[in-house]
Amino acid sequence: MGLFNLKSDYEPKGDQPKAIDCLVESIVNGNKHQALLGVTGSGKTFTMANVIQKCSKPTLIISHNKTLAAQLYSEFKTFFPDNAVEYFVSYYDYYQPEAYVPQTDTFIEKDSSINSEIERLRISASSSLISRDDVIVVASVSCIYGLGSPEDFKSMMLILKAGNELNRDQLLQHLVEIQYNRNDMDFRRGTFRVRGDVVDIFPAYLESAVRLEFWGDNLEQIYSIDPLTGKSMGNLVRFDLYPANQYVTPKNKVADAVKGIREELDERVLWFESKNMLLEAQRIRMRTEYDIELLEEMGFCTGIENYSRYLSGRNTGDRPFCLMDFFDQNSLVFVDESHVTLPQINAMYKGDRARKEKLVKYGFRLPSALDNRPQTFEEFNQISDQIVYVSATPASYEMGISDKIAEQIIRPTGLLDPVIEIRPIKGQVEDLINSAKETSERGDRILVSTLTKRMAEDLAEFLNEVGLSVEYLHSDIDAIERVEILRRLRKGDFDVLIGVNLLREGLDLPEVALVAILDADKEGFLRSRTSLIQTSGRAARHIDGKVIFYADRITESIRDTLDISIDRRDKQMTYNAENGIVPKSVQRAIPKGLNSSSDPIDSQSSDYTLDKLKNIVSEKAEIIAELENVMLLAAQELNFEKAALLRDQIESIKKDNSINELKEHNVGLRNNKKRKSKGLYTREGLPRKKYRRSKKDD
Repeated sequence: MGLFNLKSDYEPKGDQPKAIDCLVESIVNGNKHQALLGVTGSGKTFTMANVIQKCSKPTLIISHNKTLAAQLYSEFKTFFPDNAVEYFVSYYDYYQPEAYVPQTDTFIEKDSSINSEIERLRISASSSLISRDDVIVVASVSCIYGLGSPEDFKSMMLILKAGNELNRDQLLQHLVEIQYNRNDMDFRRGTFRVRGDVVDIFPAYLESAVRLEFWGDNLEQIYSIDPLTGKSMGNLVRFDLYPANQYVTPKNKVADAVKGIREELDERVLWFESKNMLLEAQRIRMRTEYDIELLEEMGFCTGIENYSRYLSGRNTGDRPFCLMDFFDQNSLVFVDESHVTLPQINAMYKGDRARKEKLVKYGFRLPSALDNRPQTFEEFNQISDQIVYVSATPASYEMGISDKIAEQIIRPTGLLDPVIEIRPIKGQVEDLINSAKETSERGDRILVSTLTKRMAEDLAEFLNEVGLSVEYLHSDIDAIERVEILRRLRKGDFDVLIGVNLLREGLDLPEVALVAILDADKEGFLRSRTSLIQTSGRAARHIDGKVIFYADRITESIRDTLDISIDRRDKQMTYNAENGIVPKSVQRAIPKGLNSSSDPIDSQSSDYTLDKLKNIVSEKAEIIAELENVMLLAAQELNFEKAALLRDQIESIKKDNSINELKEHNVGLRNNKKRKSKGLYTREGLPRKKYRRSKKDD
């Protein structure tokens, strides 16, 4: 039996068996590059799952955005429930890298907001790759960015066995070394607490905690416990505890690194002084010596990744470690929506380099910081064992480099490409309203593509005012909330979703029957042949799927899209007639969110909305009790602004005796374009800068 156990209610059909055999044969023969050209709705994900099962290799699946990565993660969790399916994307909800603008002498300090749930999933991915072979990691292009050494991560793992000799004080010291913080009051991920001979540890990558009971220098018992109640969830014979941070470094390496950093600092100061750049010399000395102090005392400092060359023992110019180094050499890489993902991978290095060169030139960072970078495209190809490019519209690069190209044109469901209609731009919003109302009355969903974020927000507000249930989706909305919005669309909580560029590649929304593309004749990136084909494909999973192009002229991109659609419809109709297939819409269960492993109410997070609570409890008293618990959690975290907001919500329920009004209030907070514009406000409606300041003070 192979590494992976694929579980599915259906077998490969249509072009899938031929595509699976073609790809598996190519991989078994040792070919480096192969491609899967599959139309939207043809089951490319299922084909990928079958290839993974047959090849039995640890697999990395790279997607070009977090939303699609989350969808793939959910699908592969369903296909492989007995294996380790992990999620690895950038853990920043907000990220402002440090930068220097010499023209105005402006230094922009690094500022970020880390999503703790995504951070947990990232560490979980690293630990799974270290400990087992049956691993599938769904990642964004952040997987090519620098991480700590996999050898260091593994060497600092703590193996705990019940009955073994273990000194409690040495254990506590080791916990601190692997970046766990002692906190006897606020027990959360990445912390531990001590009560006599009992040590509780909340691993940074799990939903449950572990309790260690000592008898002298003997580790007597290990329990899995609920982190909120402390209730035992079962005995453990062994537990492998991984570091709480992916940049963790052994003490001996930190000492060697500090020595190398000091030597480079002295050389850099002398160089600046020789050029009479005294300000830069003073600046680099002060900043670096402060970081060295933190490294010596704490083993960590802000911006530690800029010293990764010394911490990992690399030479000048050597590439940094990344997630791909955690995989064995005999692994498989799928590049999903390769026509978009590969250009992203290719562009990361140069953009990062241009910013850091200014920091080095003006004394904000040592030259070694340039070696903290993403992989170049050439390095990505070198460290990838075998690659499968997956796309409905592959670019010339994938087509030219692939040894084998598997085509998947026929849909097993018998569905045809959606009908495409051309309508004039004049009056497009009024026409859209009528078409959307007709579609929503049938119980189906609608996607609308605009050219700008501002237009998406304004249009959502306008359509809500005329009686449609509408939300918008764009890059200012964080990854977790994007997934929740798509789930709510599928559930029918609203009917129309408006977006810019996120409503394209890979989104699996079987309930969508109408796709409307505004200003379709504005030739460019958002209205290119690839973009139009991909966006139109969102209606290809519904038997009544239809696409409306609002255009006053037929551009070359529109013409190509129409020609391809007609050709594919003809092929599918011929196949259906020959095999007696009656087309039917795709039926797919609505997946749980990224927190599917946790209970419906996660006691470690106070980030609730009334919509979520209403799905769990229906009685008013229970809702009030839940909100009060969340309010107390927020107050304990010193997040008084959010606690006050929750208090007002509770009072609103008590006074008005109305749940619906409060629900509308919450939706209004999120949909208010002034609050969401440019990310100045949080999801709770709080000013983002003020919110960050309070978090920093904590």
